[in-house]
Amino acid sequence: MDNAAALPGTIWIASDIHLGAAVPRTASAFYAFLAQARAQAQALILLGDIFDAWIGDDHALDHPPAWLQAALGALRQTAATIPLWLISGNRDFLMGEALAQALGARLVRAPLRLSTDAGPILLAHGDEYCTDDPAYQRFRCIVHTRWIQRLFLALPLRLRRAIARWARQCSRQAHGHKTLQMMDVNAQTVAQALAAAGCLVLIHGHTHRPAVHRVSLNGHEGWRYVLPDWEFDHAQPVRGGWISVDGEGIRAHQWRD
Repeated sequence: MDNAAALPGTIWIASDIHLGAAVPRTASAFYAFLAQARAQAQALILLGDIFDAWIGDDHALDHPPAWLQAALGALRQTAATIPLWLISGNRDFLMGEALAQALGARLVRAPLRLSTDAGPILLAHGDEYCTDDPAYQRFRCIVHTRWIQRLFLALPLRLRRAIARWARQCSRQAHGHKTLQMMDVNAQTVAQALAAAGCLVLIHGHTHRPAVHRVSLNGHEGWRYVLPDWEFDHAQPVRGGWISVDGEGIRAHQWRD
């Protein structure tokens, strides 16, 4: 696999925080989590959908609103203390190198084969494995095309915001017509990805269905760890959590606000 890295020590992994102006309690919980990560982990990896929407690095770096200033400050503080790696998700796939450099973080392409003290693991946001939804995969292919991204980022910020709102509205409407199976990862696609990477463990987010699943891999037993999303503003019970990886293994944790 051509996209691989090594990271020893205690690694914390989280995903799907969906930071934005409308989730102050979620942001507060996440910033407390970042402080704990700085104290207890030796590296932090965020597997996408860190932000509820991302319309370009210039939006963040030129004149960020107050909520985004706070988010960037917390991430920058974390990156100054421990290695911070970012993988983009379906909502923030336009995060770029300018943002990573401003934060002091590392922007990593997914899927990533990571050598750890617990063995090799495969990391991804997860939406690339939702292959039972061909319409979404076609859309994903289009918006990940470089020249289309360059065209979008050349538009004025006001127009980009309007397009992002329209896209989110279309996505919500589409979800009402999709089955749970369509919005989940495909087992065969996951098995193929693990086999190609030479891994027995996949960690991903995106589906908001935290669990640990067994994966059958040609006579071997693999594992798929699904991260929770973070939601402390509009749901009861509140939810959030992370996965730790170290020499003692892989463990899932819930965040208690």
